[in-house]
Amino acid sequence: MLNFVANGLWYLLCLPGSLAFQQSLQDVAGTQRLLLQALLRRNAETTIGRRYGFAAIRSVADYQARVPLSDYADYQEAIERISAGEAGVLTQEPVLMLELTSGSTVATKYIPYTAALKAEFQRAINPWIAGLYHRHPQLFRGQAYWSVTPVTHRQQRTPGGIPIGFEEDSEYLGPLQRRLVQSLLAVPSIVRLIDDMAAFRYVTLLFLLRSRNLALISVWNPTFLTLLMQPLAEWWPQLAEDIAHGTLSPPTALPNDLYASIRGMNRPDPVRAAEVRAAFQANLEPASVHARLWPRLAVISCWTEAHAALYAPQVARLFPQARLQGKGLLATEGVVSFPLAGQPGHILALRSHFFEFIPAGQDSDLDRPLLAHELDPGQAYEPVLTTGGGLYRYRLHDIVEVVGHLKGCPLFRFSGKAGQISDRFGEKLNEYHVRQALDRLLQRYALRPEFAMVAYEDGTGQPAYMLFIEAPAVSDPLLNRLAADLELALQENFHYRYCRELGQLQPLGLFRIDRNGLETYLSVCQAHGQRAGDIKPMALHRLEGWSRYFQGSLIPSP
Repeated sequence: MLNFVANGLWYLLCLPGSLAFQQSLQDVAGTQRLLLQALLRRNAETTIGRRYGFAAIRSVADYQARVPLSDYADYQEAIERISAGEAGVLTQEPVLMLELTSGSTVATKYIPYTAALKAEFQRAINPWIAGLYHRHPQLFRGQAYWSVTPVTHRQQRTPGGIPIGFEEDSEYLGPLQRRLVQSLLAVPSIVRLIDDMAAFRYVTLLFLLRSRNLALISVWNPTFLTLLMQPLAEWWPQLAEDIAHGTLSPPTALPNDLYASIRGMNRPDPVRAAEVRAAFQANLEPASVHARLWPRLAVISCWTEAHAALYAPQVARLFPQARLQGKGLLATEGVVSFPLAGQPGHILALRSHFFEFIPAGQDSDLDRPLLAHELDPGQAYEPVLTTGGGLYRYRLHDIVEVVGHLKGCPLFRFSGKAGQISDRFGEKLNEYHVRQALDRLLQRYALRPEFAMVAYEDGTGQPAYMLFIEAPAVSDPLLNRLAADLELALQENFHYRYCRELGQLQPLGLFRIDRNGLETYLSVCQAHGQRAGDIKPMALHRLEGWSRYFQGSLIPSP
């Protein structure tokens, strides 16, 4: 009954925002124009507003003519001033905190968060959540697992006293919604304080197993969920014991205070422990075991597009009772799209930010970027955001493809990173191109590897890119043919082909991963500062030296 009340209240809180979003679809251009005007008017007296004359801007064309396209580097000085405590730099509103975002390298970006930016996120979350409940009414009676991931740092403050980093993912929500979500969590948020990954997974599984009414799982990376489930076959007897007696036996010790707090939440439940034992003792396949453990699981929300499409089917096979729903494109800087029930793609977050779109592959900003109502189906674009957090004409360097429209509002599919460039000798390999080539070849050869990624490697003394692949049932000759075809596809890039002709790069190498490819990838990325749940699967990674981390060996070319 408590679950039904909390879920019902959350749905009712989201409903007005959902209705407002539906209304905004009647006038896509007008909604965007009014949003931009309000944002510029609000920030006209800031440092950046005076620099570009926000007060004199009367149209979208004026805005595009006065304000240049920008990247994170353009904001570093401003963010340093904000960190020191200076007000009115990018926004008239005070900066509430700086959220960290990390990519595939060690570089860290600090994104200013204001009340306006949080409200913009909320205007996308509301129609998504309302649509989920409307489409899957069984969610009203269930619990949820929301992306609880280990923190990589304890919250710090800048010299000016501004907090750095959210305490937990639910802070994207408003205060009342956050309290409702907390009451519905199958896994308590305190679990994020566990530093050791094995202990973190054990405790997470403990609370997931305790939940008879798990209805929703929301994570980012599908591999985070598949790896979380891996040790369940080995750990279930001890987990069942802990559930039965209210004990806590992670494979590595927890700090005393954390141990006491978590154990206090694990009340003895011998009936549920018996259900867990019965599910595993039936000697069923993992998918059947999971269906018996969580029969009410209706939806799993995770990345399903770009390179994550290689791993999302594994989640679907592990949880046949649930429907997979893609996440859309949500970045730390802003939200571009979100899932809307019944639509073929993810709809533009029309009421959140002001958007422009650069046609994919257009490197120059001389031509005017297109607006939301001007996009063509089947075409790919790079979104440009103007947000209430103080980012103006900010390039995300993501690529989305238009797969349709709903009342004039574009529906997208995320295609990859435009700015994910690996460039040692001028080869300018692009993650978007590498992923398309790799996906096409895997489909041609009917291969479903457990892991596949390209990265630069110079440990052999011969600089070259390497295909790292875990495919136990595939022969060396077939993998060699795959690598040879991928090398030809890479040479479609003029700069890469030129480096090959000059001898700066050797042909693509091949490294067979024997085991634990995904787990190794995640642990290395986490060691470089990324949160475990946020690490994106990449077809091309800019970090080098992966042969030192993966367990396996080079396969010589024939």
